[in-house]
Amino acid sequence: MDGDLPSSDGSSVNNGHDDITSKPRFLIIGAGSRGNAYAAAIVRTGLGVVAAVAEPIAFQRENLGRNYVWHDTERTPDHEYGDWKEFIVAEQQRRSIQHDMQLAYQPGPPEIDGVFVCVRDELHCEVVTALAPLGLHIMCEKPLATTLADCLSIQRTLNTHPQRVFAIGHVLRYSPHNMLLRHLLLERKAIGEVLSIEHTEPVGWWHFSHSYVRGQWRKESISAPSLLTKSCHDIDFILWMLCSPLAGSDEQTPHVPSNVSSAGSLKQFRRSMKPKEAGNATNCLNCPIKDSCMYNSPRIYYDRHLAKGNAKWPVHIVNPEVESTLQFQGPDKAKEVLFATLAEDYDAATTPVQDIESRPWFGRCVWESDNDVCDDQIVTFEWDDVSGTGRGAKTATFHVIAQTLAQCERRGRIYGTTGEISYDSKNITVHDFTTNDTTRHNPEVPKNSHHGGGDDGLTECFVKAVAAVKAGKTAVQEAQQNFLGVTLEEVIRSHAAVFAAEEARRERKVVDWAEWWTKNVEKPLTEGD
Repeated sequence: MDGDLPSSDGSSVNNGHDDITSKPRFLIIGAGSRGNAYAAAIVRTGLGVVAAVAEPIAFQRENLGRNYVWHDTERTPDHEYGDWKEFIVAEQQRRSIQHDMQLAYQPGPPEIDGVFVCVRDELHCEVVTALAPLGLHIMCEKPLATTLADCLSIQRTLNTHPQRVFAIGHVLRYSPHNMLLRHLLLERKAIGEVLSIEHTEPVGWWHFSHSYVRGQWRKESISAPSLLTKSCHDIDFILWMLCSPLAGSDEQTPHVPSNVSSAGSLKQFRRSMKPKEAGNATNCLNCPIKDSCMYNSPRIYYDRHLAKGNAKWPVHIVNPEVESTLQFQGPDKAKEVLFATLAEDYDAATTPVQDIESRPWFGRCVWESDNDVCDDQIVTFEWDDVSGTGRGAKTATFHVIAQTLAQCERRGRIYGTTGEISYDSKNITVHDFTTNDTTRHNPEVPKNSHHGGGDDGLTECFVKAVAAVKAGKTAVQEAQQNFLGVTLEEVIRSHAAVFAAEEARRERKVVDWAEWWTKNVEKPLTEGD
């Protein structure tokens, strides 16, 4: 990435952004865990300003605003909006007044330069396409959308308006670990030509139960396949490693896969796997085996977290008010608030389906939930030789598995013609066959940043890109490439690969990538379907 602008510690000077009024200003849409993560990252960079928050839940809006928006300034109406629609109306009105006054000075709220879209996955398309006419720079949390049609709708919409910086929450690209790994692989050619990659995402046994059995991503019909919601940035990671043009080559055409296949299913978290001793219990608080069950919700949320003073993730996902309750009313009251939420349950025979599907149920028995997303899945990509380009045949396998001790600490091996690389989330080990030497790398991981520093890395790159464009130093396309290193087409390609893999899994077939891409991406984009 371009290093001309300041680093995350703000130590560089002469960057044109020392004056706070010239720093790019950002709106956070959605004050959940991801919105707070990006707001914190903006503040840590020192390169931008969290100018406003849009969030319908007053408590969450207040919490983010207090910490990152009006923490050091007087609170004003333009700091907060009830939702993203309210912001759009306000912004349109501001521009209308400005136009009517023929750009005369108006003592109103300053402009917003960019937006971080951190709402529920299924709302991404609606929000991004509604924001596009405003000409704001946009960072959208992953996945881009929950259907391929919506992904293409976003691409069409963005392409019909003047180009702005666009980023996607594929944070794996921006961690120091993965950037070094890619450098060793593609630029240093540390193991020669890549022949095969094995990449694994261990979700974590209780993490999966939290998010994909009891939580909001538990069911395809109300969310999307777990391969998309959990692992779209892992698929992007693989394509980033293996599709990218060769370093120093004039040939910039990506080396795309020839075919995609996948196998996976829901293996553990289903009613047939329920221990007989649990009987008819549907909620952990009244289950006869609650003291011995590893998935007992009080053991996960209270014993492992709140009892130890942690009211942040995952506790604040269960009930966002627990954190402030702990701070202002003490641990006993916080426990009471948490357990009241965990006690909530439904009757599958009498509770309307729409009521069941409208929210998570964190006290629900993991074998009695309505979840249906895969807890174990393997995806395989194959590449053919491309004659005369130096791009050889290779294979990549991706395994996402729920039942693991490690939690989201990716690991893998890469096999090349002259060596082998093994990696986890902290270390990279390179073995050279020609010299029999083994080299170990331990990239520094920034503190307080999730995904191995990827959250801060992505945020800094996006803010720098917006700052460069705002200052008139860089054209949008150049900023997009120099700072973010990814195009909108690449974003669509990696998401399309997920949908192709899901089609292969459901229909138990091997998908021909070129044929599938023409039918499902190129043709709809051309015809506007």
